[in-house]
Amino acid sequence: MPTRPSRRTVGLGLALVAAVSFGGSGTAAKPLIEAGLSPLHVVWLRVTGAAVALLPIAWRHRDAVLRRPGLLFGFGLLAVAGVQAGYFAAISRIPVGVALLIEYLGPPLLIAYVKFVQRKPISRGAAVGAGVAVAGLACVVEVWNGLSFDALGVLFALGAACCQVGYFVLADAGRRGDRPVDPLAVSAYGLIVGAVLLTVFTLPWKADWSLLGGSVVMNGHTLPALLPAAWMVLVATVLAYLTGVISVGYLSPPVAGVVANLEAVVATVTAWVLLGEHLGMPQIAGGLLVLAGAIAAQASKPPADGDGTADGKAAGGTAGLAEGADVAELDAGPRGAGRGAAGPGAHDRVAAERGISGRSSRTSRSD
Repeated sequence: MPTRPSRRTVGLGLALVAAVSFGGSGTAAKPLIEAGLSPLHVVWLRVTGAAVALLPIAWRHRDAVLRRPGLLFGFGLLAVAGVQAGYFAAISRIPVGVALLIEYLGPPLLIAYVKFVQRKPISRGAAVGAGVAVAGLACVVEVWNGLSFDALGVLFALGAACCQVGYFVLADAGRRGDRPVDPLAVSAYGLIVGAVLLTVFTLPWKADWSLLGGSVVMNGHTLPALLPAAWMVLVATVLAYLTGVISVGYLSPPVAGVVANLEAVVATVTAWVLLGEHLGMPQIAGGLLVLAGAIAAQASKPPADGDGTADGKAAGGTAGLAEGADVAELDAGPRGAGRGAAGPGAHDRVAAERGISGRSSRTSRSD
């Protein structure tokens, strides 16, 4: 009789799918930006398109609006709109690489939040992995190529990082308490709220959407503009958010956050393969460091709770879930609507924004 995969194994697989999905958003976004759409409008298209695609899920779980309205609004505000707005505001004042690195301080900030605010145990592997991953990210984005200090720009980037913390905390909180909400509902309504907020911020009626009916160029090859747009919406947002939010329930927020750092590595590699952008030795070394950090975090054992028992559900379960627990305990089965824009995921933003700054878009990312 085959052995059922552990919760940690399932969660890691989902988190990796989310990271790969988020990581390709910048590569899909760049041809649209080069064709004439602004980065802000590309982000609006990404979030709004995903929200429309998830309307059936939202309707199916419409009771969630009455059970946890604050949670759903908070997820849309922080994990979707907040990450995007903070990141865009940051790159208008500081280099893209610096802004990206600061935004990816989200996992270490998440660990600090869980440990000092929620007062829950953190595994040593998650803490070490977060530090190693951040060091690797500094190499991936080649932060030394554009160091400059602008206090307001740094604050905007830190705001995006804090909103990224909100993504993981709220994704985990949705399953807790007396009125749990299906992760699919959290993702669907979060994207709907984010789309509404971004509509006010981006003014999409000013964009020339007829561009989507034409062609774009990717690494010298011509293809229909709807192809990268569909990939960005359905894979880099819908699938990414689906798998990202659900993975938090199988792993812990800190571990899921560290694994999410792989998004920047995936973004760099996909830009190298599909856009022909150069990948230097510092980026390769940085990618290996990020991978090492993710492995260290996910391989660590759940910390002991206040009673000294390592059940992996210490302090409400946010410090880690025990392996071998029944997967059926989760509210939802296969992942449906996850993270942030990785994630919140800033990958389409990075490729997009690289266009703003005039620098290579190989590191990608947004929400």
